[in-house]
Amino acid sequence: MARSAAGGGRRPAIVFLVLVEAAAVLLALGVAGIAGTGDGRPAPRTAAPAGPTPTPTPSVLPTSAIGTAPVIQPGRPGESAQVLRPDQLTPPPGARHNAADIRFVSMMVPHHEQALQMAALVPERAGSTGVIAVADRIRSAQQPEVEVLRGWLRDRGLDSLLGGTGHEHPGMHGMQSPEAIATLTATTGTDFDRMFVEMMSAHHQGAIAMAQEVLANGLDQQVRELARNIAFEQSVEVNRMREVLDPGSK
Repeated sequence: MARSAAGGGRRPAIVFLVLVEAAAVLLALGVAGIAGTGDGRPAPRTAAPAGPTPTPTPSVLPTSAIGTAPVIQPGRPGESAQVLRPDQLTPPPGARHNAADIRFVSMMVPHHEQALQMAALVPERAGSTGVIAVADRIRSAQQPEVEVLRGWLRDRGLDSLLGGTGHEHPGMHGMQSPEAIATLTATTGTDFDRMFVEMMSAHHQGAIAMAQEVLANGLDQQVRELARNIAFEQSVEVNRMREVLDPGSK
């Protein structure tokens, strides 16, 4: 009976201790919740990170690899393909033209036409067969180019830009004045040869400058190709004309 009474006395004490511990745990959880939100609401549970965040793979090539691979550009009919650097590529076919293209084409037509006018004076006035040969090359090269230039304007409805005379275009490098053309027309022999070479050399240098401008600022592929041809051909022609007057300058 004494043991039973002692055991019965301990059970209420144990139950009381368990309740006290449970209340302490609940109180601690409540305090933590209030401290976490500041407004009495339980703090939201934050999921533990699953692991380190993967680094995305770059979608572009390193800078050092850009612009180094050669590109094969197909040639025009009858021409072979070319292997070029990316910075040598011209805009793709069908690219739209811009103001620089229009300016170049509309000015190069009267520019070429003045060169043809000067070349037409040569057969009856020149004293040198070398000057005659230069004039023949100018006619054979620039007359077809005038047709190409006019066709480019016509295809784009820009024919009206050819209404004025050549010397009325501001910024048209190398154009000779009407007075200079009249003086050349009245000259013959050796004097004609020297004047013709000097005037035509300045005229060619002007065309080269105009070609360089459109190559720097133009967009149309056909115009750019024509400008490159003009710059190259007329640079060669200037050297040929110098040799005509001074054969020892080679």
